Amino acid sequence: MIAAQLLAYYFTELKDDQLKKIDKYLYSMRFSDETLKDIMNRFRRELENGLSRETSPTATVKMLPTFVRSIPDGSEKGDFIALDLGGSNFRILRVKVTQDKKQPVQMESQVYETPDDIIHGSGTQCVTACLGALSLSLPLQLFDHVAECLGDFMEKQKIKDKKLPVGFTFSFPCLQTKLDEAVLLSWAKKFKASGVEGLDVVKLLNKAIRKRGDYEADIMAVVNDTVGTMMTCGFDDQRCEVGIIIGTGTNACYMEELRHIDLVEGDEGRMCINTEWGAFGDNGSIEDIRTEFDREIDRGSLNPGKQLFEKMASGMYVGELVRLILVKMAKEGLLFEGRITPELLTRGKIETKHVSAIEKTKEGLKKCMEVLTRLGVEPSDEDCLAVQHVCTIVSFRSANLISATLGGILSRLKENKGVARLRTTVGIDGSLYKMHPQYARRLHKTVRRLVPDSDVRFMLSESGSAKGAAMVTAVAYRLTEQTRQIQETLAEFRLNEAQLLEVKKRMTAEMERGLKESSHREATVKMLPTFVRSTPDGTENGDFLALDLGGTNFRVLLVKIRSGKRRSVEMHNKIYAIPVEVMQGTGEELFDHIVHCISDFLDYMGIKGARLPLGFTFSFPCHQTSLDAGTLVTWTKGFKATDCEGEDVVELLRDAIKRKEEFELDVVAIVNDTVGTMMTCAYEEPTCEVGLIAGTGSNACYMEEVKNIEIVEGSEGRMCVNMEWGAFGDNGCLDDIRTTYDQAVDENSLNEGKQRYEKMCSGMYLGEIVRQILIDLTKRGFLFRGQISETLKTRGIFETKFLSQIESDRLALLQVRAILQQLGLDSTCDDSIIVKEVCGTVSRRAAQICGAGMAAVVDKIRDNRGLDRLDITVGVDGTLYKLHPHFSPIFQQTVKELAPKCDVNFLLSEDGSGKGAALITAVGCRQREREGQQP
Repeated sequence: MIAAQLLAYYFTELKDDQLKKIDKYLYSMRFSDETLKDIMNRFRRELENGLSRETSPTATVKMLPTFVRSIPDGSEKGDFIALDLGGSNFRILRVKVTQDKKQPVQMESQVYETPDDIIHGSGTQCVTACLGALSLSLPLQLFDHVAECLGDFMEKQKIKDKKLPVGFTFSFPCLQTKLDEAVLLSWAKKFKASGVEGLDVVKLLNKAIRKRGDYEADIMAVVNDTVGTMMTCGFDDQRCEVGIIIGTGTNACYMEELRHIDLVEGDEGRMCINTEWGAFGDNGSIEDIRTEFDREIDRGSLNPGKQLFEKMASGMYVGELVRLILVKMAKEGLLFEGRITPELLTRGKIETKHVSAIEKTKEGLKKCMEVLTRLGVEPSDEDCLAVQHVCTIVSFRSANLISATLGGILSRLKENKGVARLRTTVGIDGSLYKMHPQYARRLHKTVRRLVPDSDVRFMLSESGSAKGAAMVTAVAYRLTEQTRQIQETLAEFRLNEAQLLEVKKRMTAEMERGLKESSHREATVKMLPTFVRSTPDGTENGDFLALDLGGTNFRVLLVKIRSGKRRSVEMHNKIYAIPVEVMQGTGEELFDHIVHCISDFLDYMGIKGARLPLGFTFSFPCHQTSLDAGTLVTWTKGFKATDCEGEDVVELLRDAIKRKEEFELDVVAIVNDTVGTMMTCAYEEPTCEVGLIAGTGSNACYMEEVKNIEIVEGSEGRMCVNMEWGAFGDNGCLDDIRTTYDQAVDENSLNEGKQRYEKMCSGMYLGEIVRQILIDLTKRGFLFRGQISETLKTRGIFETKFLSQIESDRLALLQVRAILQQLGLDSTCDDSIIVKEVCGTVSRRAAQICGAGMAAVVDKIRDNRGLDRLDITVGVDGTLYKLHPHFSPIFQQTVKELAPKCDVNFLLSEDGSGKGAALITAVGCRQREREGQQP
């Protein structure tokens, strides 16, 4: 018993001592985490070089665009053919993708052998050889074979009469400029068919199919096996955005942000990049970690100096690396008592499958003894232990190197997404990963150490690259059909010049109806006189009060206007809330509250004793009979105070001031915010004679000839007309350009059938139009995986500010996605692209029809004045115009195109409803003095 224990102890000591010697001998193959992180960072730099236009021509990691723009989202369906050419066997599959949850993918396949004479570009089919065109016939010979196999497969499947979409897995380095185009850069894997390099393999295959003439095929996508792996796994796990092959060769692909891929136009969305990482280090960037054994492998290879990383990490070379190490150790007397046999010196005698078998926990040493015995080296038990350890070091180095490069990809994905923690799935295929007993576990553990802020799921590709080719084709098919239908939907919003000119023409006609006494009552565009008869001329002077009532907040302002050389406007204001019970109580309560706020402000400013002139910005529809008299037509914006509609709001205010008995005010003007905007800008720019509000609501005003305003007495001079153009179209004149989405927004509004033009172009409604479109697209399965969330069902979820943010040119799709997620919409990158396009289309139409209305206004002013050309300024206010990234340029361009005889400048208003009210009051005071009236 004691002797056995001593023997075991001795054996363990001997084993540990021997393993330490090997560790020391192969020290350069064992990497610390620090070294691996350094390799990871070097690989990141090579990725960036491959993506950049400046450095990509000389980059070793080529970062080839694949034009695969989306992973499967689960809505794919259809019948597809997949071709898989990458070795001596050629496989064809028929892949049926359905919505059946139990069996979503059904596959039937057949393997065809590719004869060596075709692989090597020689054979007997060269009919044109006698004509001296041998080199031209050779590429077609390979693709003739593929076309013949495809024809045979379709015959057996009885689908020759169908033109099914085809995906082509072509596992050789290719340059792609489209999804269905791939120019072969160079052959690999013993293929040498001449005349193919530099040509588009899809064209060659199509040519071979056409030459047969007995069937048709629609080749929609050509992919490499790595992309196929990612797409295969992506069908089962939609988080999968990385694909890796660790087999005979090694490579990786991942979904990169399009904005970072300089060689591809556009910056919206993502695209799968085939890294071709096997060439990492071909520029010397990993020379310090290559060993003498790596250099010997390279010298004896078919492509010296190329694919250096692949030669260190892939299955094709792992066994050969082990053999070279054993040869050297034997020569130095460290193994086999120095015995070296011809078998041990023969290349390829130790294969990767042998390494995998030797490293098995239980039977590994037995297998090692068998392999070494076949090599004739007469191994001892200690030799077997040593060789097993050598195998472990070599395969572990491979797993570590792949972990470092994969870590580089994962860290880039995390950076691209701007997240604190990355959640992603990596699809993996390849014999080394699948067959080696320890490889997967080592890789997973190392990756998690190198990228600790990532939750990575590793998913084994079960059906290989061919199913992936079918998935790429299915996605391409889905996206093509989806794009067609989405474009068809959005086409209704894309108005051409003829349609916009028609909108302008109809606006002009409606303006005329509003101005004429005979048609004014029925007119939808009311053209209300404001009794503002001139714009500021610079002589305005004095202190004025302004009130601004137009929502749940109410402002009181003191505006000090100074004329002369030091012309200036100084403003002081205070904001007061209007409680809901006051908004919806009695009129007396509302106006008493307003007067109470004025009293507080006068105390605050210390001016209660002065009888100041006052301008009242009252942003509700009013019928004015003079500058200081306006009858409320109807409440809007949630106000419902009783005994106000049909009453003169100026008199209601005066009555409330009398009831208070604390101060006196001279109410000079009741003002609409659009007019205030015009007056504010006119104070800075005398040519400003038009005002526009493009915000929550939409309205315009302009200086019309008094003689044209038939409901006002007199014919001299001009007067500002408040158009109330939001109601344009209420008589049905815009029905031909209104969509079903506009109708849905109108039907769900508080004032159905009213303000139809405003509902097509104002900030209050644009988001709601977008929401209606998104609901429809989701029902049709184009968005949010076909799931209509409770959020999406909620009216008002899309505020204008979100549209402005989503359409910002500076905003990456990742941020768009973040905005949608804030709104409770779990979107993919593809969803974000569609939502952004919908928002852009809706806001573009809004800007265009608003521009068409403004073109009608400026052209009318030009006609009024009998001018060949008009030079005029439009004062503009409103959040949509100010904050939306594209509204104002599209609006301005539309005005320019539809009113070519007008030179229109646009000036942003600063506080039209406050400063503008004071300026109107000042102009009104000046006007009264000229007319000899006393306050």
